[in-house]
Amino acid sequence: MKEIRIVPFGAQHVAAVAELEQVCFADPWTEDGLKEELDNACARFLTAVDETGAVAGYIGCHTVLDEGYIANVAVSPDFRRQGIGKKLVQALLAQSTDLSFVTLEVRVSNDPAIRLYTGCGFQPVGTRKKFYSHPTEDALLMTRFRKEAGAS
Repeated sequence: MKEIRIVPFGAQHVAAVAELEQVCFADPWTEDGLKEELDNACARFLTAVDETGAVAGYIGCHTVLDEGYIANVAVSPDFRRQGIGKKLVQALLAQSTDLSFVTLEVRVSNDPAIRLYTGCGFQPVGTRKKFYSHPTEDALLMTRFRKEAGAS
């Protein structure tokens, strides 16, 4: 197993992450869309790389005030089942202690991802009907609460 490091998403990762998007998602982000995140003050993106610098995965989160929304978590098929998704989620959460909560959607049929998020402290809080297309499917809305509601 190769050593994996979690590093900030940078311009050198854009092309590889765009390729990963094509492999992992029915509606992938484009290179241009990913490049825009480099200058987005509300974006928190991290990349998993091996010792050669090859991109093994990435996570992207957007923030509004003290709320976080995980847009994507993707791991290359060549690197799956090595705990990289968990490392990415944990690294993002460790860098997001300023957020009251972090939320995400996941396909209701994606049992491995649901187990990953549950293991990282996310809990189901609702369903978004017909949220996904290609194929049409509901999304499970999951949230990890970071601070007590109403705490100052």
